[in-house]
Amino acid sequence: MAKRVEINTMAPDFSMPDFTGRQVNLSDYHARSHVVLVFNRGFA
Repeated sequence: MAKRVEINTMAPDFSMPDFTGRQVNLSDYHARSHVVLVFNRGFA
């Protein structure tokens, strides 16, 4: 199980595919001031 990230700490770097299947790293967006992550759950 992953460790919980405390408030006001930098998120750990991770990779995941975007909606086109291209691998994206959180660190790719380090220079931006805000990053919004959305985790959609699949519906069957």
